[in-house]
Amino acid sequence: MFILACAGKIHRATVTQAELNYVGSITIAPELLAASGIRPGQYVNVTSCANGVFWRTYALAGEPGKGQVCLNGPPARHFQPGDKVIILAECMVTPEEFETLQAKVVFADDHNKVGGVRLLLPPEPMAVLEEEVIG
Repeated sequence: MFILACAGKIHRATVTQAELNYVGSITIAPELLAASGIRPGQYVNVTSCANGVFWRTYALAGEPGKGQVCLNGPPARHFQPGDKVIILAECMVTPEEFETLQAKVVFADDHNKVGGVRLLLPPEPMAVLEEEVIG
């Protein structure tokens, strides 16, 4: 069995560009990717704080030092420059891996620079329940 978990998160990044005539994906400042542990090519969920739209696509690295967050292809209809977004990468882990998983949450400033990083605490171990015998 696998558990779908948070692998990394970029919190409240600012959309800098929306390119409708592009194959697809989200271009993200490489500094934000590195700080969050999100890798180019990895699937991410993008949520607009402006309108609640949720989109799933894959990450691409932008140019260093440019602070890019660009929604490419169809999501350009839903995400506009200036919108704040939450970018969340998922991973599938075994229950054993889940117990020690430490995802990074990156807080982006208004220019998409790393404003801070926090580790999500490892999840609390599940209590072992005694099996109830029904007679």
